[in-house]
Amino acid sequence: MRKLPFLMLLFVAVSFSAFAQNKDAIVGKWLNPSGEGQIEIYKKGDKFYGKLAWIKEPNINGKPKLDVKNPDEKLQKRALLNLEILKDFKYDDGKWTDGTIYDPKSGKTYSCNMTLKSADVLNIRGYVGISLLGRSETFRRVK
Repeated sequence: MRKLPFLMLLFVAVSFSAFAQNKDAIVGKWLNPSGEGQIEIYKKGDKFYGKLAWIKEPNINGKPKLDVKNPDEKLQKRALLNLEILKDFKYDDGKWTDGTIYDPKSGKTYSCNMTLKSADVLNIRGYVGISLLGRSETFRRVK
């Protein structure tokens, strides 16, 4: 009878570590907090990237919305739909780090880290300089 609590604790610990060790766990589609867009996260080599796979209003006056806020004039004519906005994330001990996130609403790129809160909840933290100077958003997995 005394072994039962120990076995239950061991099972829970193994379950959490198995979840945390799955570096591909973020691969898939994620809905942003406002519900206006979905990011599809995928893997290229051993790094992770994400593109705008769906946006609520992809067109203006019958034409695709463009990246007009981009500070690089050459990039202002590219469509927002399928635009790669997450780049170069590395998996490190249950976190995806050292990547960048591009905000098409402002045209700015930020350093970024991502962590899974559960299988269907992703926390994305964009920041300037150090992580304390930033903003977090919670994305939900698209089923």
